[in-house]
Amino acid sequence: MEGQELLALVELGGYPNFVPLYQRSGYRVEMVNSVRKAQAWLKRHRPKVVVAEYYADPQFRDRISNLESLLATLQRYGVEAKVIVLIDKKYLQNLEQVKQRYPVHAVLSFPIEAAGMQAALARIQGETDVG
Repeated sequence: MEGQELLALVELGGYPNFVPLYQRSGYRVEMVNSVRKAQAWLKRHRPKVVVAEYYADPQFRDRISNLESLLATLQRYGVEAKVIVLIDKKYLQNLEQVKQRYPVHAVLSFPIEAAGMQAALARIQGETDVG
């Protein structure tokens, strides 16, 4: 478990800084502020966990959210990371469409609480310990 990587994609923010929590959970943390930077980082790294915000933008022509590009990159590189999505409740229905094509481990809706994040990380660690 020691030294596994966690990629945190923080594009909008509006919730606590969970880096200390991630580190206490045993992860080396990489924080990026755009999907493009996350994609570049994923070329060289295989994180155990990816935490990413979900947002929809009418400007997106070929997808419904920022998340699809990131999830497609994980799939393309064969990264089997557990994905934790941070989302505004109003987008939950849109996320269901994304989840039909890509695996999502946990969904935390705003306001994001440390206890919810800790529980999601604990479930991941529990799955790792069992399997």
